[in-house]
Amino acid sequence: MLSGLSDWVVDVIDRLGYVGVALLVALENLFPPIPSEIVLPFAGFVARDGRATFLGMLLAATLGSVVGAWVLYGIAAWIGPNRLERFIVRYGKWLRLTPEDVAKAERWFDRRAVVAVLVGRCVPLIRSLVSIPAGFRRMPFPRFTLYTALGALVWNTLLVGAGYLLRSRWHDVEPVLDVVQYVVVAVLLVLIVRFVWQRRRHATAPVDG
Repeated sequence: MLSGLSDWVVDVIDRLGYVGVALLVALENLFPPIPSEIVLPFAGFVARDGRATFLGMLLAATLGSVVGAWVLYGIAAWIGPNRLERFIVRYGKWLRLTPEDVAKAERWFDRRAVVAVLVGRCVPLIRSLVSIPAGFRRMPFPRFTLYTALGALVWNTLLVGAGYLLRSRWHDVEPVLDVVQYVVVAVLLVLIVRFVWQRRRHATAPVDG
């Protein structure tokens, strides 16, 4: 399946150039199986091959990143904190979540919104998801757009640049990013286990008096 998806990605970029790159990157925000580790390095290879310019590919990828982030931000903003709270009240017990947990997460995001969006756009697996809490909290849209664009520009420069430098070996970027994603997954699992353990410890702690 992934091989066929990669072939489709390459074909779209070959046929549509800048528009294809922008479209694929925007879709990647909404449909994570579209691999940015294929889209961006191949865009760099196409630029090195003379069929496009490096700057053009970089701008197209960044535009696609921003548009895709806007969509997720808009969906989350439409859902809003009230609908989210009602969902947590109704189903949160199955996830061991309470409205207080959500409130704590919201306060954390409010304090670190700029860093979360700017840095989050450079972290595999989290890159797209960071738009969701920004939408829930209705982070000021111009600020969200600015930091999304800056973070995406860093990520896109690294991957498009790698493809540009590696030329016909652009696909060597994928296994490297796979390792990075495994590390991110491991860190997330550790954080989840820690959260669950702390919740259980507090739940079983004796109450004084």
